Parts: sequence; structure tokens; C-alpha cells
Amino acid sequence: MFLTISITGDARSPATDLGFLLHKHPERAQRFSTSCGDAHVCYPEASEQRCTAALLLDVDPVSLVRRGGGKGRGGTAGPALAQYVNDRPYAASSMLAVALRTVFSSALRGRCDARPELPARELPLRVEVPVLPAHGGPDLVRRLLAPLGWSVEADPLQLDAHFPEWGESRYVRLAIEGRLRLSDALRHLYVLLPVLDDAKHYWIAPDEVDKLLRAGEGWLAGHPEQTLIANRYLKRRRALTREAMERLELARLAEADDSEAEELDNAVDEDADTDDRPVPLAVRRREAILAVLDETGARRVLDLGCGQGQLVGALLKESRFSEVVGVDVSVRALNEAARRLRLERMPEREAARVKLMQGSLAYSDARLKGYDAAVLSEVVEHVDPPRLPALEHAVFGTARPGCVIVTTPNVEYNVRWESLPAGQVRHPDHRFEWDRKQFRAWADGVAGRFGYGVEYRPVGENDPEVGPPTQMAVFRSTGAATGTEAATGTGTADRAQESRR
Repeated sequence: MFLTISITGDARSPATDLGFLLHKHPERAQRFSTSCGDAHVCYPEASEQRCTAALLLDVDPVSLVRRGGGKGRGGTAGPALAQYVNDRPYAASSMLAVALRTVFSSALRGRCDARPELPARELPLRVEVPVLPAHGGPDLVRRLLAPLGWSVEADPLQLDAHFPEWGESRYVRLAIEGRLRLSDALRHLYVLLPVLDDAKHYWIAPDEVDKLLRAGEGWLAGHPEQTLIANRYLKRRRALTREAMERLELARLAEADDSEAEELDNAVDEDADTDDRPVPLAVRRREAILAVLDETGARRVLDLGCGQGQLVGALLKESRFSEVVGVDVSVRALNEAARRLRLERMPEREAARVKLMQGSLAYSDARLKGYDAAVLSEVVEHVDPPRLPALEHAVFGTARPGCVIVTTPNVEYNVRWESLPAGQVRHPDHRFEWDRKQFRAWADGVAGRFGYGVEYRPVGENDPEVGPPTQMAVFRSTGAATGTEAATGTGTADRAQESRR
């Protein structure tokens, strides 16, 4: 199996920076032992103008068969002849993906200790794979790679050049070019090589979902073929595929950059303030949340769906909050939050007040119990309606903070934004946007089922005709949950457990 990665140099950096990014010196050929055989790395060319790294995986099919106890590809019994005569030594597959992860592990994680600034750069990359299995043909190759920013060449290979009448094989010669970060390019290959082959050489365990979501972070949640990718990567194990898709749905908001994901959300309330510097709606929302928390006297606060940590940062500026916990399903968003908050440079006493945790709001989490207040700021509209009962049970039924603050867009106000086409929601990831009546019906139902009282407040200009741009519900615990909640909540918990199985 063979793969090459090339970059071209420019005025900003020489092409030989590829050696720093891959942690492999261009002047040395190196060999690495992997579970599939020996992997070799060398540089066919290495100049400041152009540098190419080649990865060759030397696979021994006979040894693999013997090690697998006579089982065929993917851990299933196959014809005896196919165990010894196959494409393993030649065609890219999950074995090459394993070699990428083993040999270029630091580059996959986006680490470069010698040149820390390099991993964040987008570089002119070209990747070539001479023989790539493509179940679905060249069209599928383009559908998988083009949305990720690649220019794709996928040329079908003939079954036999001497017998053109035999037609094309299921293999292609792949060459892709694009300006991307190297870590992103490697993660694309790590996931999509076995997807295109539509096979894996090892047993699929439940932790494969975590591997898929880690490698797919930042691109898979928005990919138009995410269902096909998850299904093939997890070898069509329906329970695992369902879990992956549910977690991808919850990650979509966090995957988008705040400045793009909520462009209208940060718009200015021009008529609401006569000051020379109008206040963005996002700032008004944080101010409204802080005002409610001040009223309740909360000291330990959860920011559920914290994204990149803007609200967490605002809470930390207030000394009255002794503990602030940000929770998000996206590790990437949490890393960005840690960077923005400068957690590594924060004084020890200040750092003791804040914690960032990865978690899904669709599942009950014992770590979230015992807090004075929880905030769901612009979160519920990113959850598919069938998943809302699971979120309700996890937050109001299991965590049960004394106060819960929920904010969400008011769809009635959308007509006041001339830049928003009629009938369009504020962001494509919004699964719905409620009007004031719908929001109150939902909040009243939650309050009744889980033993909370609820009041409603406007955020931003309260238009006499269409109401405010953001609507807020403030839930305060009144005691134990009702019998209806006990029955409903238990069923929701059971369904959540079943979906995980």
C-alpha cells in the first residue's frame, strides 16, 4: 500500500516544513512496526520549492490470516483461496489508515513541538494514492472528498490493460489537491480510506464511535454524506451507527464558528439603544442571564452547551460565582474555550473556579447534579424535537438545579431583519424556531412535569407587534417531580439507554 503527501513552498514557509509537521526528517528513511506490517517513510523529493513524503505499508497477507486464526477479511470466515490471494498488499484500506495513525500520530493531533505555529497553517497539499478501492466508483470518491475542500481526480483503473474489453475495475487512481491544514487532511484520509473500501480488517468495538467522532470533528457533522460515512465506517452495525448519528446531530452547533453560526444572533438592536455604540443582542442576552443569576443568589453555575466559552468567561468576571462549569459535546469547542479563557495562564485560585467538561445533554450525567443554576443559552433549537424529551429528563429530571435559564430565538421577530429571507430560520442548523406561544407551551409542560415554576422575560427590544428577538424562560424548582414526570422521565431514560445499546 502506498500514499504520498506533497506541499509546495511559498514566501511564507519552505516546503520542507512538511518534515516538521510529520515529525520525520527528510534526509532519513525510517521504518515503523504496525499491527498490519512494517511501515516505511521516505522523501522522494525535499526542496524549499516542493517536498513529498511517501508512506509505504508492507503487508504480509499470509501472516495476517494465520494471526487471525484462519478467519477472512473483517473477522469473517471466507473462501480459503481468498485468504491468500487478495489485494491487501496493493490497495489502500483500513490497514493504511491504521499505519497513518501509528506513524503520523502527532501530525493527526495537530502537534508540532519544534514549530508550534505550523499545524494551524493551511498549506497547498497534494495527496496521491495509486490504487484505491472505491465501492461506489469515482462519483462516490468525489462526493466524499469535494465537500471537504479538495479538488479530486479519481481515474478508474482497467481490470487488465491488455484486455480493455474487460472494462474497469472497482479501483481508482486518486489525486486530491487543496489548501488545508495537514491534520485535517490526515483525519479525512483516516476516516475515508476504509469507508471507500467499505471494509475493515479488525473487529468493530463500541469505542469505534469515539474514534470516528474524534477524527471527524470539525467536518463530519456538516458533511452531506455523513450517514453513509458513519454506516460504512462502523461496518453497518446499526446500534453504533445510530449512536454516532445522534451525537453528530448534537455536535453541529459547536462545530460552527460563532461568528458565522450566529450572524443574526450577534446583530445590533439598532432601535433599542440611543448610545453611540449599540449593544449586540448576544451581549444583551448574557447581561439578562447574569441579572437572573444575581436575583437567585446562585454561586455554582452550569453552562450547558457552552460552545466556545463566551458565557463562561462572563461568569468568571463576577467574583460571586464560586464554581462555573462549561459542558459541550464538542471537544474542539471546549479546546477553543480553554484557549479563549487562557486556562493555562490563569492563576491557580482563579482556575479552581472553572471546569470544562465534554458531555451530551441527551444523556443523564451524575456530574451535573447539585448545582444552584444551569443555563441553556440558544441550545434547544439545535436539538431535533424527538430528542427534546431526553434533554428535558437529563437537565430537569436528573441534574435538577435550583434554577434553569433557557433562551431561544423568537421566530416572530425574524420579519424585522431585512437580510433574512421570509420563512428562513436564523441559522441552517436550527431544527426549529418557536413563536412565543409555542415556547410557552413547551416550557409550561416541562415545568409541570418536573416540579418547577416558570416565568418569561424578553431579551432585546420588545416589539409591540412581534415581541423580542430572544425569549427567555426562568425555571425555579418548587420541590419533587410530579408522578407524570416520574413515568415519562423513566421511559425517556430507558429509551436513551436503548439507543446507546
